[in-house]
Amino acid sequence: MRRQFDDELADLDNGFTEMGMLVSDVTQRAVDAFINHDRQSAQAIIDHDHDINEREIQLEAKSFEIIALYQPVTMDLREVVTILKAVSDLERAGDHARNIAIATIAVKGNTRVAEIEAQIAEMGHLTTKMVQSAIQAYVDKDAEAAKALVTFDNQLQEHQKVITDASYQQIIQNPDVLKAATNYNIVAGDLLRIADYMTNVGEWIIYLKTGKIVELKFLN
Repeated sequence: MRRQFDDELADLDNGFTEMGMLVSDVTQRAVDAFINHDRQSAQAIIDHDHDINEREIQLEAKSFEIIALYQPVTMDLREVVTILKAVSDLERAGDHARNIAIATIAVKGNTRVAEIEAQIAEMGHLTTKMVQSAIQAYVDKDAEAAKALVTFDNQLQEHQKVITDASYQQIIQNPDVLKAATNYNIVAGDLLRIADYMTNVGEWIIYLKTGKIVELKFLN
């Protein structure tokens, strides 16, 4: 029975890791599509958004099944609960990647600002790195790496502020950039929300290791 449980838990663990890698990939592709004005790639992301949603449903069902069949306790139970909770954060992060793809299509034909888009590209790469770091922290069951995720979040907030300020300055100088600037701020906001969800994942990793629920942004 224990060996069967370990196999089931390993499958659940691998499924969560694969979903995290998919969210990382979709986030980077969404940013690339926005920067490259690639509406075709953006539409492909929108069309396949259900892939992430379906993975969430499968992992949630698997988690409940394991709890019902094996009634795990202590560390085993915390691992299942961590996945059950964190998988929702991954799915919501994927929703924001989809929103970036939607913004890519909406911005077609607008006057655009290369300097701001370069900032968004940097913010996007940093967000992708944060997603990857969150998943690696889960794979390694590394609470210290999970705590370090808040550093990414702080850096991304600074990027968002730069993008917001630059957008307003460009609107003042040239009202024709209004629609593009609005989308820049939407995309920056979506990237920051992805970071928020990765911070949540970090909090669940800490719960997995310690049994304690913490708020990373307020953890000294």
